[in-house]
Amino acid sequence: MKQYARIFEYLGAYKGKILLYFLFTIFAILFSIVSLGMLMPFLELIFYGEKGGSTSTLLQGSSNPVVGAIRNFLVGTMQTAGGGTAGKVAMLGWICVLIILSIFLKNLFLYGSYFVLNPLKNQVVNSLRTDLFHKILHLPIGYFTEKRKGDLISRITNDVNEVEGSVVGTLEGLIRDPLTIIANFVVLFILSPQLTTFLLISIPFVGLILGRVSKTLKAHSNEAAVKYAESVSVLDETLTGLRVIKAFNVENLMRGRFLRINEELLDAKNRIANRRDMASPMSELLGVSVFCGILYFGGRLVLSGNIDLEASAFIGYLALFYNIINPAKALSTSFSNMRKGSAAIARIEEVLRAHNVVDENPQGKTLPHFQHSIELRNVSFDYDGHPILHNINLTIPKGKTIALVGSSGAGKSTLADLVPRFHDVSSGELLIDGVNIRDYSLQSVREQISIVTQEPILFNDTIAANLQIGKQNATPEELEAAAKVANAHSFITNKEQGYQTNIGDRGSKLSGGERQRLTIARALVKNPPILILDEATSSLDTESERLVQDAINNMMQNRTSIVIAHRLSTIRHADEIIVLQKGKIVERGTHQQLMELGGYYRKLVEMQEVK
Repeated sequence: MKQYARIFEYLGAYKGKILLYFLFTIFAILFSIVSLGMLMPFLELIFYGEKGGSTSTLLQGSSNPVVGAIRNFLVGTMQTAGGGTAGKVAMLGWICVLIILSIFLKNLFLYGSYFVLNPLKNQVVNSLRTDLFHKILHLPIGYFTEKRKGDLISRITNDVNEVEGSVVGTLEGLIRDPLTIIANFVVLFILSPQLTTFLLISIPFVGLILGRVSKTLKAHSNEAAVKYAESVSVLDETLTGLRVIKAFNVENLMRGRFLRINEELLDAKNRIANRRDMASPMSELLGVSVFCGILYFGGRLVLSGNIDLEASAFIGYLALFYNIINPAKALSTSFSNMRKGSAAIARIEEVLRAHNVVDENPQGKTLPHFQHSIELRNVSFDYDGHPILHNINLTIPKGKTIALVGSSGAGKSTLADLVPRFHDVSSGELLIDGVNIRDYSLQSVREQISIVTQEPILFNDTIAANLQIGKQNATPEELEAAAKVANAHSFITNKEQGYQTNIGDRGSKLSGGERQRLTIARALVKNPPILILDEATSSLDTESERLVQDAINNMMQNRTSIVIAHRLSTIRHADEIIVLQKGKIVERGTHQQLMELGGYYRKLVEMQEVK
């Protein structure tokens, strides 16, 4: 049960309601037993009534306390009615009233148990989904480079739904069904210890058989979850790359990939269904087999007089035992479902227990204002044992522009990602105003920084909402001022709804240049002292590039800027250019100094000029 610890942890916050659910369930079970217990006096009434027996013969004393209690009540009823036929009719009427009343109370308490438990089940699923999303938000950037987006989407959707249906959905049965079985067994033992002992001996064999049926469910469920995640990944890639798929005429290739995964998913789900569905009929068959064994064994004892149990009480005993079969069948199905759901829980727990290598410092001090410099002192960074940066020493004074250049894989983006603590250094120190960045709170550090990425990242919302992401209380005047600096105000006002225009999924309703200018305006609304710019003009046409570059130049004024440069012509006026190769600084200086040096930087510049 260790894998379900998180579910029980969520439920632990609602101990009072769970106790109330237990009480309601117990009362529902007791009144269910009472309604079945009415069979015994009814059968005696019918049997003895046909023989014309007297009241005393019909309701003679019994050594069994349960039967005796029922009889004592009904004896008083018959005697009050004067005995004879009138007494039997009165007794029959009371039997019917007691059955109706007990069924009414049973269902009333049953509804009460549902009313209490269902919100708890929904809350558990809601908490699980919230915690999973919260964890995804706080995991470091490096975690997502190794995970497929479709797999993560599958875990927060399909796997959580699987937990809801297979684990949380069975909580009711896991509480109610064992209580029903135990309560009925207690009454059965009171009615006949001999028969109940025989019954208890046969139950382990039934459980052993059912356990073997559900044993393989977890493996099949994990296989199905993996295939579902793969299908979501293919769907996501198809929607993202639909233009390329059509341009290269690879619709059949993508269709084949999806159909293959879908067929494998179908096979896995069929195997799960076959195993799961086998549990219920098999448990019913085994239950009926045990029932017939009790019928034969107990019937012989009653007929031979070797047991202190009247015929009517024996039939009532059988009815109470049969009342156990459905809960037992439901319980076996619940255990099968939990086996199936445990694979989904394991996949969710893998994310929830993922190590967050960039931890918030609970005692971290606030960085109110960036005042002096950013310093990387003997910094090295490894990822999964692979060295990325080696012994980097770099000081970025306030108000200066530092450009990072180098070939792909040189470590430019990784170095820039250390400043907002997307990663933590493996060795050395990163200092802001002379204080180790780990000694500041994450939030206060990131409040001092804005980032403009090479690929503009926007959200399916209005232009205004996208601009306000970094500053939720920004006024319309602030949005307009930032948009003007970013050369975005003119195209925004030309939209039908202006700043309230919805830009679609990932800004699909805008051109590339418009999207990029919005990301620059978004950074300006936040108005941070530190900017990290991943060359924002490399994929734009000439006109858009000029507008975006002008916006960047406006934005960089009076700010500390770290520029990841792809087009070297855009960083000629940087205060210092850092040339990286294989994670090491190989050259540094101004554009003029590096050109005179005649090294790697000059070679890169000349290659781009030839193009």
